[in-house]
Amino acid sequence: MTTRFRRVNSGILLAAVCSFGLAGCNTASNLATPNVTNAPAAGFASIEPGSEEEFIINIGRRIYFDKGSATISSEAKMTIDNQAVWLKQNKKWLVKVQGHADDPGSEAAQKTLSAKRAAAVQSALVQRGVDPKRMWTKGYGVERPVTDCDEVTCQSQNRRVVVNLREEFDASAPQRN
Repeated sequence: MTTRFRRVNSGILLAAVCSFGLAGCNTASNLATPNVTNAPAAGFASIEPGSEEEFIINIGRRIYFDKGSATISSEAKMTIDNQAVWLKQNKKWLVKVQGHADDPGSEAAQKTLSAKRAAAVQSALVQRGVDPKRMWTKGYGVERPVTDCDEVTCQSQNRRVVVNLREEFDASAPQRN
């Protein structure tokens, strides 16, 4: 009952403050609307087009999967569509497609599933016109969890593929000629 009383009083107090605060601003000449809608977010004011930051912030690098599945969902296809467009415009970047898992089964099964997820995303990017010579995959299984807990919401965050930009091939890349 005390909580309900506080909520009612807070609402009354808020209404009173608003009406007093607005009473002195009833003419159009006194109104000013700050332009904060398009203000840059703190720390992201200098994102360069074609940069890794632009890819991460504006395009998105994670694709999530259903439990035990390497099938790309319709939501994930939208992200992959955007990634493909961006990657075709920014050809300087190489792409490491990293698969992850947090599903029931052995560690070996998790590695296999994560590799299938990475291969599915790479294939989808190739189908959308991204040069396969710029990409390679790696399945990590359960080695690199985003979060570690037994709750379904935590586990689902680990069922993912991360599309990472690289300036050069790393040791996990197949030999390139």
